[in-house]
Amino acid sequence: MIPVRGFEGKRVAIFGLARTGLSAAQALLAGGAEVALWDERAAGREAALAAGLPLVDLSTADWSGFSALMLSPGVPLTHPVPHWTVEKARLAGIEILGDIELFARTVNALPMGKRPKIVAVTGTNGKSTTTALIGHICAHSGRDTRVGGNIGFGVLGLPDMHSGAVYVLELSSYQLDLTTSLRPDVSVVLNVSPDHLERHGGMEGYVAAKRRILLNQGKGDTAVIGVDDPWGQRICTEITAANRRTIVPVSASKAMGRGVYALQGVLYDATGERATEVADLLEARSLPGRHNWQNAAAAYAACRGLGILTEEVAAGLMSFPGLAHRMETVAHLGAVRFVNDSKATNTDAARQAMSSYPKFYWIAGGQPKDGGIEALADMFPRIEKAYLIGEASEAFAATLKGKASTLECGTMERAVAAAYADACSAGGASVILLSPACASFDQYADFEARGEAFRSAVQALGDRAQVPAPRQAFQ
Repeated sequence: MIPVRGFEGKRVAIFGLARTGLSAAQALLAGGAEVALWDERAAGREAALAAGLPLVDLSTADWSGFSALMLSPGVPLTHPVPHWTVEKARLAGIEILGDIELFARTVNALPMGKRPKIVAVTGTNGKSTTTALIGHICAHSGRDTRVGGNIGFGVLGLPDMHSGAVYVLELSSYQLDLTTSLRPDVSVVLNVSPDHLERHGGMEGYVAAKRRILLNQGKGDTAVIGVDDPWGQRICTEITAANRRTIVPVSASKAMGRGVYALQGVLYDATGERATEVADLLEARSLPGRHNWQNAAAAYAACRGLGILTEEVAAGLMSFPGLAHRMETVAHLGAVRFVNDSKATNTDAARQAMSSYPKFYWIAGGQPKDGGIEALADMFPRIEKAYLIGEASEAFAATLKGKASTLECGTMERAVAAAYADACSAGGASVILLSPACASFDQYADFEARGEAFRSAVQALGDRAQVPAPRQAFQ
C-alpha cells in the first residue's frame, strides 16, 4: 500500500466502501490520519468491519471535526444532484477529494528525485486496454510497473513508491472530477464521445472532466491525444496553443505530418523528421480492429514518452495477451467462437466489437444509456440474430424490428444457450458476441460480473456438449 501523506493527525470522512474507499482508508491510516467510514450499503459496511476499519454514521456525525471528505468516484459530486455527504462537507467548509488526489499529494510531497513516473490514461473507450497495454510494455522492458486506478487495484492499494517505479493509471471522468494536483509525466486522452452525461451536466462538463488529466502538465511532460474525433481534435489544438509540453497526436484513420498513426494495421512513428514503420499490428493477435490500432498508437507514444526504446515497445505490442471482458475469446465449441465484450457499456464501445466481425450472433442489453442503440443502425445488417437481456430488452427489440431477428431472453444463461443452438443449426464457423451496449447494474454488480456470467454460461454449455475446441477456423 501507499501511505498517504499530508493528513497526519487529521480526521478524514470516507463515504463509499467498495475497493476505492477501503484501500484509501487503509492508506490514510498507514500515513497517520484518523478515518471515519460510512456506506449506505450493508455490504460496504460489512466489508469495512471485516477489515477492522471504524464505522461512523456520517448522516449524524459532527462534521466540524473532519479535515476532508474522501468520496468514492461512483458517488455524485455535482450532477444530477450533489450527494448529501457533499452538501455536508460544503457546509462544514472542508475539501472534497478522491483517492487519485490523495495519491497525487503523496507524490508531490516527495523530493523531485524520489518521485515515480506516472502515466495517466483516460478516454470514453479503450482506456482499460490501453492502460493494460502500457503496463505490459513497461514491465516487459524491465520497469518496476504498477497498474491500477479504474482498473485492477485502487491506486492506494498498489505497492509503495520509489523513484524507479512506473505507475500506469486508468482514470475515469468521475475520478478526474475529484482530482486537482495530479501531474502525470505522460497523459493520454484516447477519444471523447458522449457518455455519463447525467453525471457531468452535459457534454461540456464531461469534456471538462476529461481535460483535467492535462491540468498540471508542463515542460518535460508528454500529452498523447487521440484526434480521430472532433472533441479530441479540439483538445489537441487548444493545448498545442498553450505549448507547455510535448504533444503527440495519435490516429488510426489518417496519416499525419507529426504524431503516431496506424494505417491499415501498420503503425508509424512520425514524431521525427520522417515517418518510420514501427510494427505490423495485423500480427498482434490481441489487438484486432481499428479501435485497437488507436490504442496501440497511444500506448506506443506514451511508452516512447517514458524513454522506452522503439524496439522494446514493438515487442510489447506483439506479446500483449489482451484484456479480460474486452473482445476476449473465452471458448470455442466446435466451429462456434464465444467473444466476451462485456466492457462495452455504450454504443461506441459496442460498435468497435461489432465492426470487427462481418456476421455475428449478438447478446445485448442491460441498463440502457440515453439514445438506446439507434446509433448502431449501420451495424444491424451484420447481426444474424439478437438475444436480448435485462431492462433494455423490450426497447432494443422495438428498435431492431424489421432490421434483425430478435429473441427476448431475459437472462444471460438463456441468451447463451439460444444463441449457441441457432449457431449450431446454421452450421459453419460463427461468432457469438456479448457486447451489451448497456450498463450492467440492472442484473450485475459491474461489467466484470456480467462477463463472468457469460463465461460461466459458455462453460456450462461446454460441460454438457463435451465438444472439442478447434481453433483453426479463427486464425
